[in-house]
Parts: sequence; C-alpha cells; structure tokens
Amino acid sequence: MCGITGFIDKTPSKAKEKIIKKMMDRIIHRGPDSSGTYIDNEVALGFRRLSIIDLKGGDQPIYNEDKSLVITFNGEIYNFQELRKELEKKGHKFKTNTDTEVIIHGYEEYSSEIVKKLRGMFAFVIWDNNKKELFGARDHFGIKPFYYYKTDELFIYGSEIKSFLDHPNFKKELNKEALKPYLTFQFSALEETFFKNVFKLKEGHMFTLKDGKMNIEEYYDVNYEIKDKTDEEFIEEIQDKIEKSVECHKRSDVKLGAFLSGGVDSSYIVATLMPDKTFSVGFEREHFNEIDHAKNLSDLLKIENVNKVISPDEFFDNLEDIMYYSDEPHANMSAVPLYFLSKMTKEHVTVVLSGEGADELFGGYESYAISNQDLKYRKFPKFIRHALGKIAFNRPWFHGRKFLVRNGLSVEEYYTGSSFIFNESEKKKVLNKEYLKGKDFHEVTKPIFDKVKDLDEISKMQYLDMHLWLVEDILLKADKMTMANSLELRVPILDRVVMDTARTIPTKLKISHNTTKYIFRQAAYKKLPEEWAKRPKWGFPVPFHYWIKEDKYYNLVKDLFEEEFVSEFFNQKELLKMLNDQKLGKKPYGRKIYTIYCFLIWYKRYFIKEN
Repeated sequence: MCGITGFIDKTPSKAKEKIIKKMMDRIIHRGPDSSGTYIDNEVALGFRRLSIIDLKGGDQPIYNEDKSLVITFNGEIYNFQELRKELEKKGHKFKTNTDTEVIIHGYEEYSSEIVKKLRGMFAFVIWDNNKKELFGARDHFGIKPFYYYKTDELFIYGSEIKSFLDHPNFKKELNKEALKPYLTFQFSALEETFFKNVFKLKEGHMFTLKDGKMNIEEYYDVNYEIKDKTDEEFIEEIQDKIEKSVECHKRSDVKLGAFLSGGVDSSYIVATLMPDKTFSVGFEREHFNEIDHAKNLSDLLKIENVNKVISPDEFFDNLEDIMYYSDEPHANMSAVPLYFLSKMTKEHVTVVLSGEGADELFGGYESYAISNQDLKYRKFPKFIRHALGKIAFNRPWFHGRKFLVRNGLSVEEYYTGSSFIFNESEKKKVLNKEYLKGKDFHEVTKPIFDKVKDLDEISKMQYLDMHLWLVEDILLKADKMTMANSLELRVPILDRVVMDTARTIPTKLKISHNTTKYIFRQAAYKKLPEEWAKRPKWGFPVPFHYWIKEDKYYNLVKDLFEEEFVSEFFNQKELLKMLNDQKLGKKPYGRKIYTIYCFLIWYKRYFIKEN
C-alpha cells in the first residue's frame, strides 16, 4: 500500500525534480518507509512506499527488461503469484518478488487487457517512453482512489488531491456545483470533485493519455445473472469463496490483524482469518459502544482484542485533520471513529482486514427490506400512494415520512443510498442562490439507474450503492482514514471472485426470513455463534446529535456558523435556527448540522488556511 502522484508538463527535468519532491512529501503518510521517482523532460512519476511485500526489493518505480516502460502502483494484487508463473512461461524475466512487477510485465504481454486479469485493489500508471504515452487504471470496485487534473498544458494525477497543491501551475479553485449535491449525499457525489477541474477516475475504468488527449474506457461493471441453486449450494459457495479470498488477502510480510465490531461482516472475517489481534472502538454513551460485543467474540475465539473509547473532545478536536485527510468534505460520522481505530491499530500491525462490501454484494442495508406492513400498504391504488409519497418526499422529516416515500414512489424517484440529508426544498432555504446551480440528486442517480432499468427494486438499489455509496463514501473513508495513519486496509469480501457468486444470488435469498443479507448470514453461521450471525447491522454510531445539545459543543458549532466567510455559501440565520432547534429538541437536525459543519471545516482548512 502506497501513494502515487505525478504530472506531465513542459518544464525541464530539473524543475520537475523539485516539484515532485514537494508533491510526494505532502502524502508521506501514505508511504513513510521509502520514496522513488522517474523523471524526464516529459513526465515526473512519484511514489511513497508503505512496505508490505518484498520488503527489501519492492521499491518503486519498477521497470520492464529494457526500461522502456516504468510503473508506479498503489494497492495489492492478490493473484500476482499465479500471474507471475503465467508470464514467466511466456519468457518474461523478473527482478523482484513484488506484485507491482507482475502488472508491468502483464502490460507488456496483454496491453490494457491486463487490468481484467488482476484480482485486488489498485491504482497505477505506466509510462511508455517509446510511445510517450501514459496508461492508468483503477480497480474494479474503486477500493483505491485515483484523481486527475487536466488543462491544455498540464496533467496531474495522484492518490490524493492534496498532492496537487504543490504543483506551481495547479489552479486551486472551488467547484461551486459540488456543494448542492453534497448536501443530499453527505459526500462528494460528482465525477468532478470540490476542486475545479479535478476529477475522479471511476471504478472499473482505465485511461490512456497521449499528446494531451485523454481516452477513458470502462473495463468492468457488475452484471447480475441469477442462477437457480438451493440455499445450501449458495451457502457452500459463499463459504468457499470467502475462505479462499481471506487466504489470499492475508499474504503479507508484515504483521496483520482485523477490525472487529459487533456485526456479522467483520465477525465472519475474524473467525475465518483468526488473527492474533482484533481492534475495536466505541463511545462513552450507552448504545454507541460495541466494544463489549467485539471483546466477547474475541475471547470466545481466544484472540486478543485491543480497544479504545473515544471522548467527545477527541471527536471535535480531530475533525479538521480528518477533513484534511479526506481531501473533500465528508460527513459520514463513522469516518471519525475509523480514524481513531486506524491510529490505534497502527501501533500494533501494518495490515488490517475488514468487512466492507458485504452489504452491497449480499443485500445488507435496512433500506432493502420490505416489511409485511409495506406489502399491505402497497395493495392500495398506486395513484394514491404516489401522491402521498410525493407530498411526504418534499416535506421535512416527520414520523412516517420514510414509509410513505418508499411505498409510494419508485426507486428512481427517491433512492440515493444510505444517506439522504437535505431534500431540494430544504437546500433552497439554506443555500445562497449562486450555489443552487448544482445538480439535483436525480441528475446524479439517473445515469446509474438507466443502466439497470430491467432489474427488480432491490437489485436497482444494490447497483446504485455499488457505484455511488460504496465508492464515494464507504471506500473513500476507509482508504483515507487508514492511510492517514500509514495502515493498509484489505477488504476480502469486496473481491471480484466473491462477486462472481454474489451477482448470481436471487433477491429472495438476500432479503428473507425477516432479515437482510439472509444467505450470507447462513454462511457466516457456520463459522460463528448464532447470536453473532444474527446481529443487525450496526456500523459506527456516533452520538453527535446528543453532544451538540451540550453548551460546550453547541458553542463550537455556533462559533463556526457565525464566521464571516460562511455567508458566502449559506443563510446563516437558517443555520443558527437549525442548531437552536436541535439543542432544544424541537427537530432532529443533527445530521444536517454535521453535514454543513464538515463542509465549513474543510473549506476553512483548504481555502483559508492554505492561502
């Protein structure tokens, strides 16, 4: 696991050397062990290394035999040993024992088709010195980030946007159209980031850049293909795939552990991996701490559990750093406990496994579940349900709103994933006119839904979550918070071989017996005590909405909401009214307040303090 950054421009190589060093230093947290560069008059490639495999011989950049190709790579390839044998039979000579070298020889042999053969998480670039061409790719699911900035004279790429700040010709400018959709999704939802002209290379995509022209292609997408198998056949197949995925994900030349909450996903991984240590965090408040559950399972499996209770002071004191490491404003509260969990874990191991991806692959979110009450209501005439759903959708929260919306509107009309913070009418109240020009949430979700028009309701939700919520929220915070602490996170459930099974499971086996992720839980049950296999999804609940009712934390938020720069974006009177209503218990505005609070902390850090 590492960090990559680099650029193509017309500056001479000596000037490039100074620039690339500053850019690499900016992301040293991603790779504190060593660094490397390739520089010529065309291109500068930079690399920061966190040593995991081939500790002595794995420094990058790495070259092919005649040094016409050079690669920098961030990630892990779990089938690299098998691919190496295949390439050696075809005559390729290897100088290291790294997975990185497999990619560059694979590119020699298969050209861009190599990305389809890789099993793992990756973001990489290969410079072809003969063709003067840059090739790059991001993994199938978007586990590893890849950003780029392009003008007529300059191309910059990297694992983190913050490295771009140190290029003298990078123009730092706020993308005003990003704020409006962010207020609904709680994360940066557009392909163009909060920085103008900085884009994300999408998951499952690759590109070539030659003579200033960039060509981007999709090489992978989820293709649901339901198969007729018995419950037991699916259970056995899931068990087999998870066992084998964990086995290849644990390849490491450094110490390895596992994150553990009280939920089934991480518990299944722990029971399969059986590491020496598990790691857990929680908060002091009741119902916001799963440490006891995690410790009980660890004790049962005879594994040491290392844990930490996070105080509200720690939460608020570290938010600025967390927004800095996130690159863009990110209002999933679970990013904060994940930051502390990663910091604590790094004191013991360098690699950690976790359970991300199970909900998206196997149908784990509560929003997928359809209750008996839902089914009864859906017998009413559609035009009545739709009218009531429309009315409810455009109103602020009230008890029963969610029920009316999900049973009255189509998935395409209302579903955005596991978060929906501000609706369009609410945004008009808080946002200044200039920032209302961004996309409505429908404009973000429609291109994704359009690809799966013929799927059932739950499969459409899963598909959207795979391409939006998972990539832009779950995986982004997982990468940024772990790498902020120089820790490598691996996600064995989110594996293309596991997906080959998950995509064939019928919806009736995902949502069944009054539970989500039914067939996955049955597979987990074979490894876990029944009480763990049946645990509901918990996540990282954070008592923020309680804290801001206390004067100390209320005043922290209030002071920021009252700062002069805030008037550029928001109606400050409306923000303060929301904050007061939350404090007095009139309205549950906690998530709305936190979403705005995170944006303001992020903006202040990147556009006021950085100037």
